[in-house]
Amino acid sequence: MAKSKPPQHPKPFDGAISLYFERQAPEPVRAAIKAAQKRDVMARDTDYPYDRWMPKKAYEAELARLHVELMKCQRWVSDSGARVVALFEGRDASGKGGAIARVTMHTNPRIVRVVALPKPSDRERGQWYFQRYVAHLPTAGEMVLFDRSWYNRAVVEHVFGFCSDAERARFFAQLPGFESALVGEGVHLVKFWLTISRAEQLRRMLKRESDPLRQWKISRIDVDSLPLWDAFTDAIDDTFARSHSDVAPWTVIRGEDKYRARLEVLRTLLAGIDYAGKDPQAVGQPDAKIVGGPVLRLSNGKG
Repeated sequence: MAKSKPPQHPKPFDGAISLYFERQAPEPVRAAIKAAQKRDVMARDTDYPYDRWMPKKAYEAELARLHVELMKCQRWVSDSGARVVALFEGRDASGKGGAIARVTMHTNPRIVRVVALPKPSDRERGQWYFQRYVAHLPTAGEMVLFDRSWYNRAVVEHVFGFCSDAERARFFAQLPGFESALVGEGVHLVKFWLTISRAEQLRRMLKRESDPLRQWKISRIDVDSLPLWDAFTDAIDDTFARSHSDVAPWTVIRGEDKYRARLEVLRTLLAGIDYAGKDPQAVGQPDAKIVGGPVLRLSNGKG
């Protein structure tokens, strides 16, 4: 008896990502994707230090150790009344959602919650820009993870013309005071930027397009962003130059290997908080090869 073929599912946006790959993507990007095996790292044209993903068993063992520490941190946040804010930024498919999921997979949603805001409503567009984000900041004993944040104005809105130059200039003028006020109020603020190469981004987008369980992650904006790599690069460079400070620094994590990136998000978050019962040996130190400031991103193909 002949095997039945798996059901065919229509690709979102009429297969626009596949069409981009076939007709518009730079040839080196196409060649890298075609040559890569499942766990290969496609940052060969950069100085990314690993050729293959971390072995899964080693990843799971390290993840379990860090989750034990995260449970201690969560208890301390709740008991002490601390307030923690973590921003997750990066290009589409850079691994933000996966990293956030590994932070929250064992946590109490009453203590650790995720904020992923849709496009602003008409009412919100008439408000002070930061106002819609202020409404979601933590109270005492909470940790809030922003899946994209107020930095939308600096990058996505700017590239697509959703804000004027004057609105963006006002954002950057007010930003240092806004973030300084949060930190001065006692909020522990962490800003993560996950960076990937152009080939890795497109490979992940192609995988999403063909997987009916992941197609929901693709938006029209994601598709329209693909040919705008250089415009996004310029906006990201400008954003780092104007928003990286001693008070509110960026932590850049190379996301080519999702396993290593997720571990480094957890490790960096835990390393920066002096919670009760902390085991420094279990937390370890961030991997300086793939974790650093904005300069690290520039050496990784400007991802």
